[in-house]
Amino acid sequence: MTDQVTESDVLVVGAGPTGLLLAGDLAAAGLRVTVLDKRGKESNLTRAFAVHARTLELFDARGLAEELVATGTAVDRLQLFGKLNLDLSTLPTRFPFVLITPQYQTERLLQERALKAGAVLLREHEVTGLRQDAHGVTVEARTPGGLTVHRADYLVGADGVHSAVRELAGIPFPGESVVSSVLLADVRLERAPSTVLTVGATEDGFGFLAPFGDGWYRVLAWDRTRQLPDDAPVELAEIADITRRTLGADYGLHDARWMSRFHSDERQVPRYRDGRVLLAGDAAHCHSPAGGQGMNTGLQDAANLSWKLAAVVKGHWPAVLLDSYQEERHPVGKLVLRTSGGLVRLALARSSAARTARSVVTSLADRLGPLVTRGARTVSGIGIAYRSEPGAHPLAGRRVPDLRLAVDAPGRPSRLYEALRGGSFVLVSTDQRAPGAPFSDLEPEVAQEWGERVVQVAPADPHGKLRATVLLVRPDGYAAWAAADPSRGELRGALTQWLGAPDH
Repeated sequence: MTDQVTESDVLVVGAGPTGLLLAGDLAAAGLRVTVLDKRGKESNLTRAFAVHARTLELFDARGLAEELVATGTAVDRLQLFGKLNLDLSTLPTRFPFVLITPQYQTERLLQERALKAGAVLLREHEVTGLRQDAHGVTVEARTPGGLTVHRADYLVGADGVHSAVRELAGIPFPGESVVSSVLLADVRLERAPSTVLTVGATEDGFGFLAPFGDGWYRVLAWDRTRQLPDDAPVELAEIADITRRTLGADYGLHDARWMSRFHSDERQVPRYRDGRVLLAGDAAHCHSPAGGQGMNTGLQDAANLSWKLAAVVKGHWPAVLLDSYQEERHPVGKLVLRTSGGLVRLALARSSAARTARSVVTSLADRLGPLVTRGARTVSGIGIAYRSEPGAHPLAGRRVPDLRLAVDAPGRPSRLYEALRGGSFVLVSTDQRAPGAPFSDLEPEVAQEWGERVVQVAPADPHGKLRATVLLVRPDGYAAWAAADPSRGELRGALTQWLGAPDH
């Protein structure tokens, strides 16, 4: 029996962090959103546990950051190997650290937000068929009660490395395996390590321990001398042995609640969009766990895509806007593959030449300040920027920090990321041609023509670095456009370019 179950603006496949953030954004924008997930229930056993600074900024822009930070442990330094580590404490952000928290906490907050905003979540729905036409996408899903059919204007596959959406859409996933027989487990310890993150490597393998903050620890281990297929049984004694040898101490691993063996690939689809079908997160790219960038990259995919989909579905933009998702996020995925791949290859170095290179890098760690700082910005996501048009203002395409704002009325946002919580563009004016006023005399009149699509704010320090600069911030926190002392026509042109035709 086949039943037509849903008619949606956007259909999201996959209720992991990427899919849930996307669904929450779209539902909050007023779209009809349905999420299909083949799992029967939420899982409290997951691989990801690191939430980087840029992702926390995205959560801040959705009012979720403080609650998420309270679930985990903040670590301001990432040790890679030897003396080489990334100092995150100096990052220019409210969150100069990486948050160690189980993925299920991230999913819980995002799911609550998505459902509250009106998204529909259907579990035990395994996608088995897909076809698209000029007007939308039709998906078939297998459920315990039979086959169901779902129709939407657009479909986003956020269903992981083994994405059914990607396979049914015929999108290739080229790449190669980087490391095999990696062991993961959640365990308790008899003796806690002296450091928050514990990392060690020998010629035979590596080990890693991270606390979840509730008495459980995530252990990741690899033994060069014991390479088995993914489906080979995993014994806690095997994990304890390799961690003891690589970390140089026996922490007394016991009571494992979950153990797994997997291989890590480096893969990326050539295109993130195929007509009305788009891919995000692990469905579009996968790489080694080095640096903990996987889930974070997917969440940032979702933040980039959500406002663009909302603008297209609402008719403010033609569908060509969705091509910019590919243009902006594909290079980021490629960068993450390159950086995480480089880290894992250095960590697994076996040849004398590779080990020598690792030793040289480690010995020079203290002298590589600028490079290490750049690495911290890249891994944390703070340093990610998008290409801008030739001749554009230097701020265009760059992440905008959390500017302090002038509060001219009760309830007004005091920070930029509070102003972003409505999912709209934010117009920041530092123009002082109207003394004593938060905006120039021309900007409110012009910007009001776009209604709720743009929020107008003023910086708390009108004489700061952005003096006389008008800045238009995208819903994902990147600068869409900026200009020094723009004319009315220039401002109107920028708003029309980025927000579409005005309401009036």
